[in-house]
Amino acid sequence: MKRPQIKFVNADKSKFFPTLRERIDAHFVATGRSRYGNSVMIGKAVSMLLLFLIPYGLILSNQFTARQMLGLVVIMGIGKAGVGMAVMHDANHGSFSEKTWVNNLFGACLFLLGGNVKNWKTQHNTLHHTYTNIHEHDEDITGKPWLRLCPSETLKPYHRFQHIYAFGLYGLMTFSFLAKDFRLAMSYNRQHAAGNKTVDQFTRKDMNVLIVSKIVYLTFIAVIPLLATDLNFGQWLLGFIILHFVAGLILSIIFQLAHIVEGANQPVPCQAGTVQNAWAIHQMHTTANFTCPRWLSWYIGGLDYQVEHHLFPTVSHIHYPALSAIVRQTANEFGVPYNQKPSFGEALESHIRVLRTLGNSYAPIPVLVEEELVH
Repeated sequence: MKRPQIKFVNADKSKFFPTLRERIDAHFVATGRSRYGNSVMIGKAVSMLLLFLIPYGLILSNQFTARQMLGLVVIMGIGKAGVGMAVMHDANHGSFSEKTWVNNLFGACLFLLGGNVKNWKTQHNTLHHTYTNIHEHDEDITGKPWLRLCPSETLKPYHRFQHIYAFGLYGLMTFSFLAKDFRLAMSYNRQHAAGNKTVDQFTRKDMNVLIVSKIVYLTFIAVIPLLATDLNFGQWLLGFIILHFVAGLILSIIFQLAHIVEGANQPVPCQAGTVQNAWAIHQMHTTANFTCPRWLSWYIGGLDYQVEHHLFPTVSHIHYPALSAIVRQTANEFGVPYNQKPSFGEALESHIRVLRTLGNSYAPIPVLVEEELVH
């Protein structure tokens, strides 16, 4: 069955986003600051890459016991997640630098993490940021094996325990890159051939990049460590699992706290695929922030300010703290929700409650039709 093309309609002619955009533009004019990260982001990128690569180099020195190497692998996992959130994310949104080649260079860090840039841009930049929390269009909530992240997904008996086992599955996130990228490439090609021009076709060159990048990653993460150290295959495999689990768990939790929490709706378009809300207001209904210490905000690349990020994805995250006051004030003026959890812990508890609710048939989450959400 062909999915209807989603179309956002500003039915009530809301001036929320035009007003907000004018105020954000005025902020940058008044401060004289660039919308990009530029030199500030270079420093952060170097820090995160070193957090990932220094432990890797120490492991290759073969001067540590296998147990000590596992500790270094944990640090690598923390660094790997940091590169993904605070470096690659901005770069592939085009907000890292005003220079395209710099964005492309640091966006390519995703290859070092085992992922694929083109797939990520399609799944995240295009589908997730456009159709946030819309079932069968936002792949972040659709078709997750063993997880029910949307009330439109079929409820299975084992889902009643998903609030417990979900975190184990979250740790598998970056493992899936190795095979998932090939599946996504073929899926996007089928969708494109069927007339869905929202997704780009994977050309022969793109497929060559995909294959070569996986070979390079496996060489980096498996072949070189096995040749350069005294680790046996079992020891290496344990380290590989821990590395990916730590990175996947951190990445998944941070991204889940933006959309799978209380107050973040999952609206259903009308049968024709029309969303009776301006795109920006839809983002406000489906996205949440959480308050956290400045050091954590720095590490996670400002993803505690997901509302600002979804409204202005091409603005570097280093500006989000300043922009948040403008967004909140404008939202209040127009009666638009601004979902902010008071702390990381409370956001995590909210996520667990949503998982529990979605996992039990006796407590379904209301499925709201977009017409009910218009402001």
